[in-house]
Amino acid sequence: METLIRSVLTLQNGTLEAGDVLLMGDRIHTVAPANTIPTAPHQRIIDGTDRLLLPGFVNGHTHSSQVWQRGLIPQLPLELWLANVFDSTPQQLDQFYWGAVSTAVDTLLSGGTCLIDHAYVIPGQEMETVDALVRGYKAVGIRAVIAPLIQDLPFASGFPKGCLLPQSASPRSAAELLAMMEAIISEFHDPDNGIYIGVGPTGFHRCSDDLLAGCGELSDRRDLCYHTHLLETRAQQHLAQERYGISAVQHLHNLGCLTPRTSLAHGVWISEDDIALLASVGSTLVHNPVSNLRLGSGLAPILKAVRAGLNVAIGCDGAASNDAQNMLEAIKLSTILHNVTDSDYEHWLTPEQAVQIATIGGARAVNLGDRTGTLAPGMDADLVLYNLDHPSLLPRTNPLQLLVLGRPTDVVDAAWVQGRQLVDQGQLLTVDTATLHHNLRHQPVSRQESQAQHHPVEAHYRAVMLPSVSSLQ
Repeated sequence: METLIRSVLTLQNGTLEAGDVLLMGDRIHTVAPANTIPTAPHQRIIDGTDRLLLPGFVNGHTHSSQVWQRGLIPQLPLELWLANVFDSTPQQLDQFYWGAVSTAVDTLLSGGTCLIDHAYVIPGQEMETVDALVRGYKAVGIRAVIAPLIQDLPFASGFPKGCLLPQSASPRSAAELLAMMEAIISEFHDPDNGIYIGVGPTGFHRCSDDLLAGCGELSDRRDLCYHTHLLETRAQQHLAQERYGISAVQHLHNLGCLTPRTSLAHGVWISEDDIALLASVGSTLVHNPVSNLRLGSGLAPILKAVRAGLNVAIGCDGAASNDAQNMLEAIKLSTILHNVTDSDYEHWLTPEQAVQIATIGGARAVNLGDRTGTLAPGMDADLVLYNLDHPSLLPRTNPLQLLVLGRPTDVVDAAWVQGRQLVDQGQLLTVDTATLHHNLRHQPVSRQESQAQHHPVEAHYRAVMLPSVSSLQ
């Protein structure tokens, strides 16, 4: 099938230009000046007047099952918030299916065509959980990298001086988890149909060196994304020094975990030396500004990372720490949040740079930089068409700036993934959103879960991380 989008606004080399874009099959065939590609009877013609065509964004870090915890957990530091997340994580397979559908739909309708799901999997039902996620993402049609969250150290190990806390039984061993990942990859890794399995150790704070290095070897051998949390909080920075005596980034590098396939979520507390090392090996820092603010984690050094040549992507993070999955919101915050960190305004991100980070940077983060993220002939047709005539994008000033810095709502007019149209005239073509909303509406969180706020680890956290405050109480 051929689709010709005529006289549409595109971003070419950082400049908005009107052009014609011809899609053939799953690829972008031609990009040319406006009204220069001849039409043919067999083509579908789309009038691009008052429209903006961009490559799809990549939601570079999320946890789809947290859709069910949206609006549930109060504002707490990550370590205390996470205790409540574990206590209220869904345990029904159909919740994981609808969590994937919901995450995909919200990502797609805010301009995303691909995501990384750092996915919680039900213990003892890991294969069934991944199957539910795969079915959900295939139903919507979005590209998805599913990286199951795995760890082989107990919850208490994620705290500085965690040895002082009661120790729960350790989860599976590193060898058992790596064998499980081999089985998941063999069963579900399906790049031709837009489903990719990645390796997803939760982070150095709850993973042994054997597991971290084993995931690196598996990523190398199978050419898979390696996705993990990194130095999200000051507590994790303290823990790295306590455990290794060196930077967590340097330790991961020593283990062979840092490659161009590696994407690291958060990195709020990385140093300039860490940035230089990550840039030198070609890894990606995934910025999650909404959750970093909600959890009080801090401001990631994004401007320094960009200036150092470190690849940066943008993620929403899970809905338990974001309460939404809106890529345009995450991109806006990524663009303006860091202006307060550098008084030299020439270093601030522009809307054009922000879009490149969310598209090209995101594509590199998922090991697909040669396939998607760019509006160019030969690239996969992962594209989003925005309606510039929507009231939230008026008046007609700078449409890209208004898309990034404004508050656009319901502006996705059409979207394609691998040439397949998933959205037309703002309506999803693949799944019934009314059915999705019915399922979200009729599987409420229990009253007991909704009242969860604090946790037995709170006293330890306050003693270790807030000693001056704790001593006064």
